[in-house]
Amino acid sequence: MKNRTLNPRICFALLAAGLLHVLLFIAPTHGQTVVALDDGMERIVDKNAKIEKLASGFAFTEGPVWNSSENYLLFSDIPANTVNKWTPDGKVTPFRQPSNNSNGLTYDRVGNLLLAEHSGRKIGMLRPDGTYSTLVDRYQGIRFNSPNDVIVDRKGAVYFTDPPYGLDKAATDTLGFNGIYRFHKGKLTLIADDLFRPNGLALSPDGKTLYLANSDRPKKYMKYPVAKNGKVGQGQLFFDATSLQGAGSPDGIKVDVEGNVYATGPGGVLVINPQGKHLGTIVFPEVPANLAFGGKDGKTLFVTARTGLYAVEVKIEGLR
Repeated sequence: MKNRTLNPRICFALLAAGLLHVLLFIAPTHGQTVVALDDGMERIVDKNAKIEKLASGFAFTEGPVWNSSENYLLFSDIPANTVNKWTPDGKVTPFRQPSNNSNGLTYDRVGNLLLAEHSGRKIGMLRPDGTYSTLVDRYQGIRFNSPNDVIVDRKGAVYFTDPPYGLDKAATDTLGFNGIYRFHKGKLTLIADDLFRPNGLALSPDGKTLYLANSDRPKKYMKYPVAKNGKVGQGQLFFDATSLQGAGSPDGIKVDVEGNVYATGPGGVLVINPQGKHLGTIVFPEVPANLAFGGKDGKTLFVTARTGLYAVEVKIEGLR
């Protein structure tokens, strides 16, 4: 049998085609932002949805929250020690500086802005009149590590996570674990202390399920049953992300009115139905950290991703 060698030009063409295929597969482009794994993804976001870059030049963006009454978005720039304000006319201005290196942001039922503060090691509260105070900063007399994300339920109970991401390495007054907490009417309850890196959290539309992102060891999303009296039960695995390819880890979580979960994680923003099925992923030019629903109809998904702020339109209104 004769030895056959390919023409060098053909080899180069095949190699170039192969590399191009790989690049198209791994690089996010404006024509390839939605990776659908299930037919149900099309109900949630258009397959040709375009991602809009709203602003850039930040150090590390996090914790977006939409102000429905005044129609603007707040988001943290953690290293810059600033909470920024984005308005629909495209302007970005400092809203609070310094911010105690805030991460997650949310509003309570009377319009107070709650801030999960890294360097402050607490949940801060900024009232509409501009006055600021500490909501909660200790568990059993010991300061928190570095509160990361914070949400509020219909009854006004505050849930937050406390990993050590923003904790000074020289700190010695530490709890020795990374907790998930519930604070209501002056009472602080430890929900769980068995996760390595508890991070983003969200509630289902009926308030009966608490979703939690564990960023590492392992990369997974948990769910916890919430009783009418506010007691939170034992956590169960909601979705295992350890086998997913792509940059990023479980971080921010939000939920739409139908109960679908939108979670930043490996590869982008994962869309997972209430049964824990991964429907698809929305891919962004930068690695997403957190997200929030907003806009006049609640169908704009705002995403904080490293140095930029992005938005994409979805088909189902989000919980705000």
